Amino acid sequence: MFSITDDLYHRRSLALSKSCENGWMEAHPSADAPVAEFAGQLFFRLWRASHLRAADALGSVGLTPASFGLLNVIGAREGAIQQELGAAMAIDRSTMVSLIDQLEGAGLARRRPSATDRRAREIAITPKGRRLLERARRMVSDVEDELLAGLTAKERTQLLALLRRALDSAPAQPLWSSREGD
Repeated sequence: MFSITDDLYHRRSLALSKSCENGWMEAHPSADAPVAEFAGQLFFRLWRASHLRAADALGSVGLTPASFGLLNVIGAREGAIQQELGAAMAIDRSTMVSLIDQLEGAGLARRRPSATDRRAREIAITPKGRRLLERARRMVSDVEDELLAGLTAKERTQLLALLRRALDSAPAQPLWSSREGD
């Protein structure tokens, strides 16, 4: 049995589905308060819009969102060891190895012995990786500009600060694995 809220949701979904062209739906938020009040639903919709557009843009230069994310962190933390990168990005060990293998195979990063721990391997970005990273950052920035066009620069800064704070206080979660998809 459907409630009034369910009926509003289904009517809104039907209206939105009729407005789809070429499989893409406008990302206009629902005006129905019971639907729009759940942060998780809004996070998911915004993440999906961001992820699809970023994946498309990054794919044109041979990166995925995951490989871009790792290259971005390597670019900021030159010489970090694999375990540090995995912990910083909440990625499981085997997935991290696979991502680094991909970057290394493409000539974007390289492993080198750690100067302080001979058992550890540092990950360094190559000049080719640095050039591609700068290009990819512009692409992702363009995607974010499109997605967050309705916010002022100050609101975007506030949004990022709030998201960081929420993430810092969120319950622990399992490490991300490539089995979950990219």
